[in-house]
Formats: sequence, structure tokens, C-alpha cells
Amino acid sequence: VRLVESGGGLVQPGGSLRLSCAASGSIFRIYFMAWYRHCPGKERELVATISTSGDAVTRYGNSVQGRFTISRDNATNTVYLQMNSLKPEETAVYSCTAELRRTQVSGLSHYWGQGTQVTVSA
Repeated sequence: VRLVESGGGLVQPGGSLRLSCAASGSIFRIYFMAWYRHCPGKERELVATISTSGDAVTRYGNSVQGRFTISRDNATNTVYLQMNSLKPEETAVYSCTAELRRTQVSGLSHYWGQGTQVTVSA
């Protein structure tokens, strides 16, 4: 199983970016996906989560509520993070994670991507 993030880069303060995270490999079902970010010298922070079965229940970190939107495409096992009104302090490596079963009878496992760098700077 692989999770591959894309869409990071350099953006000016107040700008927008859209990140993608595609899961591939031997996957029976994905139940949950999330975005985290890690700034050097700080603890990893939850950005947003989304359930991938049934209704797309979402949850956001307090600092991004109203500016970021998480969405999914179950057909391609891809989750997106639309980030608007970005701030310099949100410069970080953004990583996605998925909770899934590899087969119908296997237990739940968590996988992480390598992350994508987002830099917010003038």
C-alpha cells in the first residue's frame, strides 16, 4: 500500500493550494483518511479528517476551520485538501494517512505518505 501526496509548493500569504493524496496497492476498503502537518520544532498537528465509507463526515482543526476543505473521491482512493487564505505560520510538511483493510479478513492498518512541503511566503 502506498500513499502519495502532491500539490505542495510555494504560495504567497493569502493564497490557495490544493493537495492530493492517492492511495494505491492491495486495498480492500479505506475507512478513514486525514491530513496532518508538521512544522519544524512543533508537534504534528491534525488538519482535517474525512470518513470514506457512507456519508463523508469531516472534522477540522480549530486553526483551519472555515478556510480548508477536505474532500474525497472513493473511486480513485484519493483525498484532497483545499487550502485557502494561507498564512506564513502554516508552512509545514503536509502528510496524509489512511486507515484501511488490505483484505476482507485482515485487521485495520494505518499507512502514511511521505508528505509534501507547503511554504507560505512573500
